[in-house]
Amino acid sequence: MVAASSTLSTDRPSGLRAILWGGLIAGACDITYAFIFYYLRSGTTPVRILQSVASGALGANSFNGGFATATLGLFFHFLIAYIWATLYYLASRKLHVLVRVPYVCGVLYGALVYALMNYVVVPLSAAPFKGATPSTATLVKGLLIHMLGIGLPIALATRRYSK
Repeated sequence: MVAASSTLSTDRPSGLRAILWGGLIAGACDITYAFIFYYLRSGTTPVRILQSVASGALGANSFNGGFATATLGLFFHFLIAYIWATLYYLASRKLHVLVRVPYVCGVLYGALVYALMNYVVVPLSAAPFKGATPSTATLVKGLLIHMLGIGLPIALATRRYSK
């Protein structure tokens, strides 16, 4: 009984747990924000949001794929969140400041993720909407969700499971 409870302990250091929790929370925060923001802004449905994520790989055809491409978009969305969580965790193995100062590092990491996604990844993708300049309000909101809803949860999960 003691051996079983120690193997299930959440207090043990675990890179896999850091990545799984960080990616899950970051992905959930980000997609929830997108669903709410774009629905309130322009009535865009969650299916359409997820199809737009899939359009990074499929191009404009993703909008004709119905629920199937929305599901693919959800998969891609969380895959990307887990990749960002993995990169942060791996960097934290060498840059210990990422674990010691997770609030500052997480917020800065979220800003880096925002910049790379919007100015490198999306422009290089097949997404049909690239190149549009967001309004200042949209840019600020997007930056804030990346800082507080992506970077910070990833940093805190990494700290939690790196002790």
